[in-house]
Amino acid sequence: MPTRRFVTAGLCTLAATALAPRLTARPVARPATRPRRLREGDTVGLVAPAGFIADRFGVEAILESIRAVGLVPRPAAHLAAREGYLAGDDKTRAAEFQSMFEDPSVAAVMSVRGGWGSARILPYLDFARIARNPKLFSGFSDNTALHMALAARCGFPTLHGPNASGSWHAGSWEAFRALAFDGATPTISVPVDPLVALDRGADRLRTFRGGKARGRLLGGNLTVLAALVGTPYLPDFAGAILFLEDTNESEYRIDRMLTQLALAGILGKVAGVVFGQCSNCVERQAGYGNFTVYQVMDRAFGPLGVPAFQGLSFGHVAGQACMPEGVLAEIDADAGTVRLLEPVVA
Repeated sequence: MPTRRFVTAGLCTLAATALAPRLTARPVARPATRPRRLREGDTVGLVAPAGFIADRFGVEAILESIRAVGLVPRPAAHLAAREGYLAGDDKTRAAEFQSMFEDPSVAAVMSVRGGWGSARILPYLDFARIARNPKLFSGFSDNTALHMALAARCGFPTLHGPNASGSWHAGSWEAFRALAFDGATPTISVPVDPLVALDRGADRLRTFRGGKARGRLLGGNLTVLAALVGTPYLPDFAGAILFLEDTNESEYRIDRMLTQLALAGILGKVAGVVFGQCSNCVERQAGYGNFTVYQVMDRAFGPLGVPAFQGLSFGHVAGQACMPEGVLAEIDADAGTVRLLEPVVA
């Protein structure tokens, strides 16, 4: 066991959903290969596929954190490089991501941060070669573009979890360790607090449509996922459990992106929907009339006829849960749970 832990440092209408194409497509295939589980002393490649780390002190802090959990960090050369808001040019960032998968001494790959730019490197990646070297990839937010592309082109599971530069809450580390080191298949639940009924501002379960469903977990950041619609970097969502999160988006923007997924036929294909946290998703313009973000979700997901709920602690929140990509799971929208039916790692 590690000797030290990280510390916390217009609305999608029924008509739009009904008119969206409900395409018949092959369900997400069972992954033929899984990344191997991590062991203490393994080398982890640290990459910056989007934004940069501000200075060498930020890089040093990340390296210290990785060492603290018993892993050996191998930073890409350009974590603190800068080209505008990016950690170097697109081809350089792509080459560093690619090289970490092809390096046999690297056991897993972790993104140091999000921002914007991961989608820009997708055309420069050789997915056939990455598929021959399946490794656990972890990151969230803008890294959704990479999770989706790896699911579409490579087929091995990945982990939508904290970025290496984040303030890892103890709960986040414990969840990561259970999935990545132990190969556990836990049940991820909406936190239950007996006093939640007395606190209207508390996180709570919101069930848009009850029931249970099974499928492969696929998703991530709504903004990034919606921006990939129409590209060759989205997997087939037929029969999948779609999970989503977002931050700092007005209600009408969430509405617009969910409408896009509906009109593109994605929402009409899924077996269930789980929305984690939508942090600060409130329009702050004075005098601006809005539906609440939960009304937006209710109107988007309720008419789908599949189990759907909101409230799990994944997304841009402290202590975020890790959500596996591409593994079979069962959701219970009435209980607010996601039960993993198979491990992420071998």
